[in-house]
This record gives sequence, C-alpha cells and structure tokens, in this order.
Amino acid sequence: MPQSYPWGSEAQVDWYEAVADLGDERVKLQVFSLRSMASGGAFHRAYRHATQQAFLEAHELALGYFGGVFRRVRYHNLAAAVKRIVRGARREETTRFVAFRSHWRFESEFCTPAEGHEKGGVENEVGRFRRNHWVPVPRADDLEALNRRLLAACQADEARTVAGREQSVGTALLIERAHVLPLAEDGFDLVEISSPVVTSLGCVKVKTNAYSAPVKAGRTVEARLAAATVEIWHEGKRVARHERCYSRYQEILDLEHYLDVLERKPGALAGSKPLEQWRRLGRWPASYDRFWQALIERHGRQAGTREMIGLLQMGRTHGQAALLGGIDAALVLGCTDEAAVRHLVTAQQLEHARPAAVEVGVLAQFERPLPTVGEYDQLLTPVAAGVVG
Repeated sequence: MPQSYPWGSEAQVDWYEAVADLGDERVKLQVFSLRSMASGGAFHRAYRHATQQAFLEAHELALGYFGGVFRRVRYHNLAAAVKRIVRGARREETTRFVAFRSHWRFESEFCTPAEGHEKGGVENEVGRFRRNHWVPVPRADDLEALNRRLLAACQADEARTVAGREQSVGTALLIERAHVLPLAEDGFDLVEISSPVVTSLGCVKVKTNAYSAPVKAGRTVEARLAAATVEIWHEGKRVARHERCYSRYQEILDLEHYLDVLERKPGALAGSKPLEQWRRLGRWPASYDRFWQALIERHGRQAGTREMIGLLQMGRTHGQAALLGGIDAALVLGCTDEAAVRHLVTAQQLEHARPAAVEVGVLAQFERPLPTVGEYDQLLTPVAAGVVG
C-alpha cells in the first residue's frame, strides 16, 4: 500500500505470543512489537512475562532502534498503560506510563475496545514477522541470545520493500530519522534497586527469589532488578548477572559463583544444585562429562574432580565458549590431560616474538659476488686427470 502517514507521525504497538527453545526448555514468550506506520520498519523483543517494566523497557529500546521518538503511539487497551477505560476514546492511564511518555514526549492513542483493526499496521507486521522468523521454532542458549537474534532479524528486514512502495524499508527509515523527535538525553528510570545482604549460602534475596552472588556472606550489595535480568553490584562493580525469575521462592544459582568453595570440597560438585541448574539450562555440554570422567579414571575421583573444577575456573576468566572449544579439541586429539586443555584455551593469547622490520637498502652490505665454477672445470681436462692419477 502507498505511504499514507507523514514521516515520524505514528507508531503502533502490540504484544503477541511466541514459542522458543531456550537451553533444553521450550517456553512460551510474550513479544513486544512496535511498527512505524510511515517507513514500515519494526522492532521486536521477547520477554517471559508482559509486565509493565518489560513494556516500558521495550519502548525505550525501540526508540533507540529507530533513532528518535514518534509523535503519536497507538495501543490496544493494555493493562500496563491503561488503568481504566472511560467513555468514548478517553482512558485513565497508569501513573508510571504517563510519567514515561512525558519523559519521551509522545502522545498516546488507544483503540476502541474489540476494534483491533484500528491498529492493523502492527497486527499485519506481527503476522509477517511470525511467519518469517518464528517458524521453525527458534533455538537459543537463553533469552538474551534470542533477543540478539530477533534484533538481527529486524535489521535484515530493512532490506525488504513493502508492497506498493518503491523504496526499501531501510531507505525509508533513513528518511524518517530526520523527522522523528530527538531522543531524550537520559533514559527513563526503569530499574528497581534494593540493598540485600549476602546469606551464608552465597545468595541475595530479590523480591521472593534468591540469586547467587560471588561475595562474602554478610556483605551488603546492590541489586538492580530489570524486566529480564537481575544484576548484583558490589563496590562499584557488577559481580553477577542472572536472567530474572518470575516464579516465587526459587533459587537461581550460577555454578561459577561456587567454584572457589568446590575446589576445597570437590566431592560436592556432582550432586550440587548449581550443576543441576547448568545441566537444565544446557550450559553443561556432554563433552564436559566425558572429560571429567576421563580425569577421574586417571587421577581418582577427588583429584580428577578438582582438576575439572580448575578448568571451570578458566571458563570464568577466559569464557565458557573458549573452555568448551579447548575441551572439545583435546577430546578430538584423544587427549584427556588438564594441562593440554589449558594450553589450547590460552594458545591464541601467547606472545610470539616477531623479528624487527629491516629496510631493504640496509641489506646491500651483505651482497657478495656470485660464485664461479671455472676452477672446478679444470678438473675435467686430461692434464688435471693425469695429475690426480
């Protein structure tokens, strides 16, 4: 269809459900979608729950993606934005949503109840994006990795051309960027901050759940609760980052946070809850078990497990991807030695001496005349042969 909206005038927003495989678990997700009505560009981001915090965070990320603020955003009657439907088109908006749109300086409009066609642009976008990027069911290590994939899909879709238009979505976005309102200098305050104390089990309580933190028991830390993540900060540094859990009274444990303790008590690793959670999340590959078992057969259960924990410590400093590559490479070579894995993980970081560059002209001092073999030719004459005889 031809463009009928002025540049930067309106965007439409909706939530929809989708399914993805995260780790070893198939989960139902709530996906935020914002579509520009002029350019046809769109932004999609997935969450485990469509909370108000997720709703506002996704807005802010979408505005950053488009590089500016639309003058008007049209919604269905979402609970995150609408407190009460009044007569006609009037809505009593939630206090936090009013503060959010005031911060970003855009107007809101809401569809008539049961009249979803009033935001048909974003509904058509949802159908198109679902067919192209949610089928077959996408697979990712976690929600963060999935959202990186969705962002890449949004960027790739800029190459398409909306039916009835001559320019691509990406070209239209560049034009529209000059017409949207400028972004605010600072983002809206979306994060909830608390100051929990680390328990004797190495956890902090955020809402009703316990999250592990590699900080000594009794220390007070800062917990930053976002829509999809929980970050733990101590002495000005981020020491832990977890995917937010929306269940109640759960323990969310990262095995890396317990490696120092497990090195002193290696026997506790096999039955530990952090290891169980890593297995469930797909963070413990089968090759780790193969290598661990080989270490046990060579050195005994205690010593072999301690060496495996030492390798996991390398994953904490060099990254789990590097450790996995080192272990897989060692197994391919038929090697089950801990030192070999350490070498494979760090080989790319080793410094190799490089000879200093030399000016070509300097080498002239080493030039020598080409040798001749004339004197050797004399040995082939009869006289020379007689002398030799």
